[in-house]
Amino acid sequence: MNRYLQINIDTKDDEESDILVARLSQAGFEGFEEEPYKLHAYIPESLFEVSKVEKIIAEIKGMADPYHVFFTTEIIEPRNWNTEWEKDFEPVIVENFCAIRADFHQPFPGLPYDLIITPKMSFGTGHHATTYMMVAAMKDLDFNRHTVLDFGTGTGVLAILACKLGAESVLAIDSDEWSIRNATENIAVNTCSRILVEQKDFLSDTGQFDFILANINLQVILENMDFLRQHLNRSGVFIGSGVLASDEEKIRIKANTAGFTMDRLMTKDNWMCFRLKNQ
Repeated sequence: MNRYLQINIDTKDDEESDILVARLSQAGFEGFEEEPYKLHAYIPESLFEVSKVEKIIAEIKGMADPYHVFFTTEIIEPRNWNTEWEKDFEPVIVENFCAIRADFHQPFPGLPYDLIITPKMSFGTGHHATTYMMVAAMKDLDFNRHTVLDFGTGTGVLAILACKLGAESVLAIDSDEWSIRNATENIAVNTCSRILVEQKDFLSDTGQFDFILANINLQVILENMDFLRQHLNRSGVFIGSGVLASDEEKIRIKANTAGFTMDRLMTKDNWMCFRLKNQ
C-alpha cells in the first residue's frame, strides 16, 4: 500500500482554504483537513510533485516567485485509520433526511436513512460542503428501481445512499485503490448488495444510467462532460459537485455544449452542487 504525504499549508481565511482544496484535488490530493488558518492535504507519495504544488500555492497566494512559498510535509505511514478518525469524527445530519456516522456512534432515531461510514483516507463523509450538498440534492429524487453510476465514489457514501433509496443497481467507480478498498468495506457494513465497485478512471464500458453522481473536481468533470452525457439515459439526471461556486460559468458553458441544461444549483461555503438534465 502506498505511503501518503501530508502537506501543511498556512491559510489566510476559509475562502483561500476552499480554493486550495479545489486546486490541489486536481493535482492528485485525495483528502483534506481544514483548521483555522491551516490546511492539511493528503496525497500518495508516488503522485507528489513538489514543483506542481509550489506553483498552485504561489498562484493562489499571488506570489510571483514559487520559491517564496513555504509549506511543510510529513510522511504518513500505513496505520489504523479507524483509530485516527475516531479522535475527531463526528456524525453529520443532512436536513433531517440522512445521518452519516461511524459505527461507534449511536443511531439517530427518527431519520429516514442511516449511513455508517469509516472514512480512513477517502473523501466523502458529509462534513465537507460538497458531500453535504450531494446528499441534499438526492433527497428530492426518486431512485426507486433506477440505475446509478457513482463516478469517483471515495468512501462510497453516495452509492450507499442511492442503494438505500431503492436503486435497482449502482456502479461505484474510482481510480484510487485506497478508495476502492474503503468503499467496499463501507458498502459491506451497510449491507448494500446491489452496489458493484470497480477500480477505473474512465467511463467507457460502464453502461447506461438513469442517475450519474460525480463529487470529484472541476477538471475531471469538464474533461468527462461529453462522456457523462453519453452514458446518461435520455430522461436521466446528473448531479455534480467538487466545484467552486466561482466556476459556475465554466460548468454552464461546458454542460450546454455537451447537450445538458442546468436544472438546479446549490451553493454552500464557496462550493457549488449542480443538477443537469438532457436538453
